[in-house]
Amino acid sequence: MHQVVLGTAGHIDHGKTSLIRALTGIDTDRLKEEKQRGITIELGFAYLDLPDGTRLGIVDVPGHERFVKHMVAGATGIDLVALVIAADEGVMPQTREHLEICHLLRVKEGLVVLTKIDLVDDPEWVDMVEEDIREFLKGTFLDNAPVVRVSAVTGEGLDALKDVLFQMVPKVPPRSTSGPFRLSIDRVFTMKGFGTVVTGTSLSGRLRVGDPVTVYPSGIATKVRGLQVHNQEVQEAFPGQRTAINLQGVDRDAVQRGEVVATPDSLLPSYMLDVSLELLGDAPQPLKDRQKIRFHTGTTETVATLVLLDREQLAPGEKTYAQIRLDRPLAVLRGDRYVLRSYSPIRTLGGGAVLHPVPKKHKGKDKAAAALTLGILEDGEAAAVIQWHLRDAGWMGVSEKELQIRANLFGKAFSEALERLLNQKKAVLYDRENRRFIDPEALEALQANVTAVLDAYHAKNPLKPGMPKEEIPAQMDRPVDPKLLHSVLRRLAEEGVVFMEKEWVRLSGHKGDLGAAEKAIQERLEEIYRKAGLQPPFFKDAAADLPGSPRQHKDVLEWMLNQGRLVKVKEDLFFHADAIADLQKRLVAFLNEHGEISAAQFKDMTQASRKYTIPLLEFFDGQRLTIRIGDVRRLRESKPAG
Repeated sequence: MHQVVLGTAGHIDHGKTSLIRALTGIDTDRLKEEKQRGITIELGFAYLDLPDGTRLGIVDVPGHERFVKHMVAGATGIDLVALVIAADEGVMPQTREHLEICHLLRVKEGLVVLTKIDLVDDPEWVDMVEEDIREFLKGTFLDNAPVVRVSAVTGEGLDALKDVLFQMVPKVPPRSTSGPFRLSIDRVFTMKGFGTVVTGTSLSGRLRVGDPVTVYPSGIATKVRGLQVHNQEVQEAFPGQRTAINLQGVDRDAVQRGEVVATPDSLLPSYMLDVSLELLGDAPQPLKDRQKIRFHTGTTETVATLVLLDREQLAPGEKTYAQIRLDRPLAVLRGDRYVLRSYSPIRTLGGGAVLHPVPKKHKGKDKAAAALTLGILEDGEAAAVIQWHLRDAGWMGVSEKELQIRANLFGKAFSEALERLLNQKKAVLYDRENRRFIDPEALEALQANVTAVLDAYHAKNPLKPGMPKEEIPAQMDRPVDPKLLHSVLRRLAEEGVVFMEKEWVRLSGHKGDLGAAEKAIQERLEEIYRKAGLQPPFFKDAAADLPGSPRQHKDVLEWMLNQGRLVKVKEDLFFHADAIADLQKRLVAFLNEHGEISAAQFKDMTQASRKYTIPLLEFFDGQRLTIRIGDVRRLRESKPAG
């Protein structure tokens, strides 16, 4: 179903609302204040059924300069604009500003409606006004657009206007139904017996009654209780339709204008946006780096700080790339249009497109570097945009779902582009379960950093058998996804670059050999513990007579433990491996013959004092050789080998 939305634009009191009422029979001024003051304050909505059965949605926007922010909200999502200009006044300030806003939002098609012709007696005057309008529109997207003369009072020109609209609507490209559903909320209210209802123009995707949805950026999860399109109940809503959604179980105060109703897990709220930026040619002064501005996108307005990436100021008529740092989070997608207005006094300055919805914070020299690459996000093909985001994700990698959101690519367009990158080895799938990807150049850099970290660790700890796995991330040049690091270590092990054993990782070439000084310490410790048998000294006592430094003593001890020459029985208590092996052999033989052994019998076997026998018994329990039952030990049914 082809859905098209027509929006009005123009100066206050040029007859936008009267025109819609005459055209559709619907009065879009619904507020009491609007009736009393005779001006449009809020957005109004109507529809027109065309001869072929197409229902044209119509958005009526305020013309007063105080309500331009509502005009920006209304212009979001429109396909056609009707620039309304009164014949008795011609082009006025808000005519210009509304046209600029439509340009910045990239409204591409429209027409001019010359209203109030009943107030002008001189036909030549109307001709002159139309000529002025055409001159005013030269070089804009409405250059050569139809100009229709209308009187909402007498009805003159209304049929001609309908004919022009009927001819224009089929030329509007249909919106894609692929990808997530999105609707920017422009109104929230409560209906008795139904609860909270939100309205807006659906931007993309489809929505059905019963579907789960999320309100962004708040993250409220709910379901669609009911749907209406142009005040008629429907089971499904499509892109471009004026839609009312009855949200299930959501309090009225929990939802506000400017938020977005969307498919769950389809948006990523952010306090920063990377954007393209165009400053209007007639802007009163340059935009300056770190200037406070008002940021309008969708139906929301928020105060923000403008950070220019490659210059200190932007002159009128110039274009650049920038980062918008928001006072509150927004949830947008790449390609969403926005408008910038000055903080005070308020005036439309410029606008552009969102390029990156969840960027890193650009600082210092990184700002200029970022500006050099953002053009890919503005003009690049699907595969180039996906590859850009893979590189941007770096060592943290990125999930398939997040790639789609970052690139604003869904369905067939996304899957084909990603498959092409994988086939060309320009993307690597490192986590099949969670569908996470990394750029191959980032993967190479990560692997190189891992080996460099291990090499540095071996140089500092030459006697250690390897580096504890859990210590590696802290020594990396930048943060890394834990699963990606595990994948890299496994890959390096398969290639023979590293060797992994339990919690240790080492480079394959690392031997852990002793130097001359360490060799002397090792030989002395070997002698001490071999002679001591089952009554060795505590290590702190043994170390007192060792040559070298305490650090060397500790390193040699760890080396001997890892080499299996000493056995740790408890803290600071070590035995020579031969003594433990001999004792274990005798203990097993005794238990095989007698079935059990008491602590006293074990003491007789070792000829050692209680300070050794109890730790040794507990050691063999811990090795799962024996099991304690009451006051005796027995062999476990399954004994460790050796």
